[in-house]
Amino acid sequence: MALNRVAKAAVIDEVAGQLATAQSIVLAEYRGLDVTKITELRRQARASGVYLRVLKNTLVRRAIAGTAFEKLADHMTGPLIYGISKDPVAVAKVMFEFAKGNDQLVIKSGALPNSVLDANGIKALASLPSREALLAKLLGTMQAPVTTFVQTLNQVPSKFVRTVAAVRDQKAEQGA
Repeated sequence: MALNRVAKAAVIDEVAGQLATAQSIVLAEYRGLDVTKITELRRQARASGVYLRVLKNTLVRRAIAGTAFEKLADHMTGPLIYGISKDPVAVAKVMFEFAKGNDQLVIKSGALPNSVLDANGIKALASLPSREALLAKLLGTMQAPVTTFVQTLNQVPSKFVRTVAAVRDQKAEQGA
């Protein structure tokens, strides 16, 4: 379906709005995927907070002009589906996991701000833990010294109580 000038400008503005807060973009060729498969991919992307859309390459080139993803323009050839995300790992995980089960989805390239990644770079990015997992590890690391300190403080009175109980039991045995 052909877009008129106003519709094209709206698409460019929408993509530019997504790129303003984006931390990563993944491009994948979707030839051979039927509607049900693409719908499933979109559902998974929506659940992960990923903007996923089939777009005209010329419109995306105009949207990325002057942004940190400008270097990706050379890789925009053929029928592509674009995944854009605020979480740098989320879009790579969604696209890579879906591509494992569907040979028709071929990851072509992607980008982080000011750097272009090939398919192997996207695979490496997908293998990283998610933001939530990294935050949980950081929190666990930060809590470990505090937990150890509290356990040490708790051991002193516990040891004292056990000693007093042992003395009491010993005296009770001697008195009986």
